[in-house]
Amino acid sequence: MKVQALIAFLACIGPLPAQGLPPYAIGADLSFLKQAEDRGTVFKDGGQAKAGLQIFQDHGYNWIRLRLFHTPTQLPNNLEYTIALARAAKQLGFRFLLDFHYSDTWADPGKQFLPKAWEGHSHEQLVKDVFEYTRDTIAAFREAGVLPDMVQPGNEISNGMLWPDGKLPANWDHLAELVRAGIDGVDAGRGNGRRPLIMIHIDKGGDAARTKAFFDKFHTYSIGYDVIGQSYYPWWHGSLLDLRENLALMAEAYRKPIMLVEVAYNMRPGEYLKRPGPFAESPDGQREFLEEVQRAVLATPHNLGRGVFWWEPAVTGPLMRRGMFDAEYNALPVMGVFDRYARK
Repeated sequence: MKVQALIAFLACIGPLPAQGLPPYAIGADLSFLKQAEDRGTVFKDGGQAKAGLQIFQDHGYNWIRLRLFHTPTQLPNNLEYTIALARAAKQLGFRFLLDFHYSDTWADPGKQFLPKAWEGHSHEQLVKDVFEYTRDTIAAFREAGVLPDMVQPGNEISNGMLWPDGKLPANWDHLAELVRAGIDGVDAGRGNGRRPLIMIHIDKGGDAARTKAFFDKFHTYSIGYDVIGQSYYPWWHGSLLDLRENLALMAEAYRKPIMLVEVAYNMRPGEYLKRPGPFAESPDGQREFLEEVQRAVLATPHNLGRGVFWWEPAVTGPLMRRGMFDAEYNALPVMGVFDRYARK
């Protein structure tokens, strides 16, 4: 490897694991929590009504993850809503991970829709759009006193983002410029505030081969970042053994802190109707699933497994099957998984 290439590679992988590890994240994506409570949902723990954020804090949760859409028309997660929820979480001492979808609606491996305001823009204009929108958004959080502790410039970007401009595998150069514009926007918007950590988030929690293919290519662009984020839903992303193999691969190959930033399991049948799952789709099975995922993350080499986020544990409607509350909004057994780790 030539000297210049080695320097670029080392810049991407960052410090060795003994340095600069982020605090371990006991986290939850609670992006729909405010909407549920605004509509009158009362969450309970042990039969006692409490604010949702308080219930999670009582059980050791120390991070909140919030998604942000550009101009949503049907979903609540705009800038004003997200600032209000971030403020409530910060007042309780939560750290805050901001998840930019760069879309007006859901962005994931199967869809990465352009915001309507950016439709028809050239690649050069989209790079400018991402930078300016990210800069202005981060500045708004900073001015509200809720500067994020960590930022994702894109959600589950294993197939790229802002399609068709940044769609993979054809447009790696474009994707790299779009991600870099997002990171530059974070730096421009934070002013004199502390720099948020940067997470690169894909959806290959149990797929070591595809994780390696993505990050090996990503690192050729010398884009500095701090944390690897992965999604892990076993019905899509593989077995617990697959997860352990991938955690070990990432730790050894990239020497970056790793967070499972989306995990969930059903508390009633939904995904395993025609085949057996690794656990029962029940309240007890849900708890057992999270216990095993936590063990896998803690076993990651070099202490680089740095956290687990449950995806939408406090939600109403059909997605309640993956939530942490029953039909009467009482906390389920899974809520207590982290008690043993967080309580003194």
